[in-house]
Amino acid sequence: QVQLVESGGGLVQAGGSLRLSCAASGRTSTDYAMGWFRQAPGKEREFVAAISRSATGTYYANSVKGRFTISRDNARNTVYLQMNSLKPEDTAVYYCAATYSFTTAQAMYNYWGQGTQVTVSS
Repeated sequence: QVQLVESGGGLVQAGGSLRLSCAASGRTSTDYAMGWFRQAPGKEREFVAAISRSATGTYYANSVKGRFTISRDNARNTVYLQMNSLKPEDTAVYYCAATYSFTTAQAMYNYWGQGTQVTVSS
């Protein structure tokens, strides 16, 4: 089992940047591919980005492609989401999750963090 704790959320103006971190504890982080999801008020949780165990592969939602970058530091058991050129529609609670499969499908993610709020003002 793995425990996940997100940090780095906050309030930022449109066009600004934030970097989210997800610290994993428990089993070795390299046992899992990792993903970021988000849930805006009144909307379903959606996929944002994923990274393979060895960081050789990534997936991005079309809405964030070219603006967000997912990365991982396996020595530190940490996954990052660098978010640039933020828009008000990026406002959401962002969740980190772990999966045995490198996938964009939420149902395949076994472990979830508690989430961190990102608010982008216009």
